[in-house]
Amino acid sequence: MNELSDDVAEPSNLRLLRRLVTALMVVMIVGFLTLIVMLVMRLAPSTPELPLPSSITLPDGSKAETFTQGPDWFAVVTSDNRILIYDRATGKLKQVMKIER
Repeated sequence: MNELSDDVAEPSNLRLLRRLVTALMVVMIVGFLTLIVMLVMRLAPSTPELPLPSSITLPDGSKAETFTQGPDWFAVVTSDNRILIYDRATGKLKQVMKIER
């Protein structure tokens, strides 16, 4: 009668395979956790944005066509081919650029 005993040595190639699978599992878990941390850091707001003013006063004769914003400024492109850049905190006009065709 053939009985299996607990004192049989594990083959070396099986031991190597078990260690490789364990190492792969650890690397995948660490990589997944790193990915989650990076997503949370990227999607979390880093600095609070300044609110936009309730109204914007354009120069006489200007009609707004396009609006864009940055972290501390906002800009209005007008129908008379100008870009008006305003300070976001104060709402005051900082710069005017003429668009040439």
